Parts: sequence; structure tokens; C-alpha cells
Amino acid sequence: MSILRISLAIPLAALLASCNPAADTAQEDAPAPQAASPFPTLTGELPAIIAHRGASGYLPEHTQAAYQLAFDQGADILEPDLMVSRDSVLIVRHDPYLSTSTDVADRPEFADRRRTLMGREDWWVMDFTAAELQSLNARQVFPDRSQERNDEFPILTFGDFLDMVEGMQARCDCQIPVEPEIKLPAEHTAMGLDPAPILIAELDARGLNTEDALVIIQSFDAPFLERLRPLTPLPLAMLHYGDEEGGNMNGYSLEQVAEFADAVGAYKGLLLNPDGSSTGYLERAHGLGLVVHTWTHRDDRPSLLANGDTDDELRALLALGVDGVFTDFPDTAVRIREEMLNAE
Repeated sequence: MSILRISLAIPLAALLASCNPAADTAQEDAPAPQAASPFPTLTGELPAIIAHRGASGYLPEHTQAAYQLAFDQGADILEPDLMVSRDSVLIVRHDPYLSTSTDVADRPEFADRRRTLMGREDWWVMDFTAAELQSLNARQVFPDRSQERNDEFPILTFGDFLDMVEGMQARCDCQIPVEPEIKLPAEHTAMGLDPAPILIAELDARGLNTEDALVIIQSFDAPFLERLRPLTPLPLAMLHYGDEEGGNMNGYSLEQVAEFADAVGAYKGLLLNPDGSSTGYLERAHGLGLVVHTWTHRDDRPSLLANGDTDDELRALLALGVDGVFTDFPDTAVRIREEMLNAE
């Protein structure tokens, strides 16, 4: 059975997409997701496969090639991380420093930009203009992954990313949801680079700041999402890592988060015990009406299960009822989801 792109019925937005490039079956010939799905998601629909920085397990992250590969592998949603440049442009990068993900260290014209910030000596996104950042080339950030495609792909702005998605949609005659994460909004704001108005202006200009736009906005910063709430009808996702500062939802409870957010992006270890049983977190979030997107599935990293590999880990998460999973390897997640669906 082929799996179509799915509809995620979350408050204030229905993320509807079609045309899985990995399948050639007409949509009208496929069964409705609700009727076919064995997954106990919040809505009963298929869990979404979210391309974490693109197919970043195979290609340098946040590049057009990585996103295209993810789409070709059947990912349902594309995720870009967003930083802010010196001239107030949203840049598709995960880290504020540039040495690990670009060729900046090999660019003599930028040698004098290196400085100490956030306890690290490096080159920083917010010290460069968008044009300068676009002149850099992307590199694989994990040293144990293939480095063969380093320096082939330029850094993208959020505008470049949205242009890319528009082109992909035109070619496939389908709609592709996106789930941008705003990185370090408090730190950017303290530097005079508040990402909130920049993001809203970009979305407004594209006609994407509407209830029916296929966009979810995520952040680890609860006050930032609270600021966004009156500015957008788009669904908001509160990211949650654990009790550590910077990943603890600013100390907010799930009940408090549910007052302004529509989803929670929970680290997988918050959902599963090492024996594969539920911690109760997902059930509590679903009880509050919160969609749960979990992160990050990686084929080449240890499983959180005491007994079982990363495939088993993903099966456990999907069987638990997560509504979406971020993965560096979309093809693996698509395969496992389809295997579970076919087993019914």
C-alpha cells in the first residue's frame, strides 16, 4: 500500500498535502487515512514524517539538495531552522556559529569576523549580511557521515527556502507543509534582531500568515511563542527537551503551554522509557489537545531503548501515537510507517 501525504488536524490549521513522490497511486484510488491508520495519533490520522533539516543524514543539512532528497524519499513536512543575519534576514541554519556547517574558516576575506560569543570563539550568523552568508557553502556537521558533498551547496535564506518549496509544489502539483523553528529568539532580540516581526513580515508577504497556510512555527522559547500568538493564526509548537535550562519550556507546565500552543515538540526520551513503555507524557499532551511531534530519529545514533535498534525505537514511538517524527533519514521512517500500516 502506498502512503499519501497526510492531513494533520491541529487547532487553527489543517495541514493538507498530497502527491507523495515515492508513490504513483492516484489520490482518489487510495483509502482515507482515518480508515487505514493503525496509529493512535490525536486525530487518528497517519503520523507525519518530518524531514529534519532535510535528508540531513545523507547530505549537508539545510541545503536545497537535502530538502529535495527528503521530498523524493516521501517526507510529509520539511523543517528549516532559522537564525537572523546582521541585516535582519532569516537564515536557514541550526547553529549560530558557522565553522562546523560551512566553509567560512577557509574564506580569508572573513578571517577578521571570528570572535568570542556565547563562550565560543567562532564566526557567527548575526555578524554577516544575508548576501555574505549566501556566498558560503554548506558542510556536513557530523564527522562520521559522508563528507563527499561538502562545499557544493550555498547557504539559504528563508526566502530561498520558500522559493524552493514553491518550485517543488509547482513540479509535483501538490502542497508541502513546512515547520520552521526559530532559534535563539531572546538572544537575537537582545542584539536588536527580533525575529518575530521579520518572520511575520515574510509570511505576510507570501500569503502564508493565514489559517489555511501549511506552516507550523516552533521554538524552545515559550515567551517568544506567547508573543507570536496574537500575531498569527498559524499553529505554534512548543519544543521540550527536559529539565535543562533552554530546553525546559521556560519552566511552563504542559497545561500552561496548551493555553497558547497547538503542539509540543518533545524529545523522544520524554515519551518512552528504556523498556519501550510509555512515560505517560504523550497521553497527557493528547489529553490537553496538543499534537505531539517528537525528535530526532537517526539511523546512525544509539537507540534510546535498552533492547532494540533505532528501527525498533521508531516503531515504538509510532505505536505509542506520536503525531509526527523528526528524522534525518526520511526514507527509513517512511518505510517503517508503511510496514506498520501494511501489517494491519
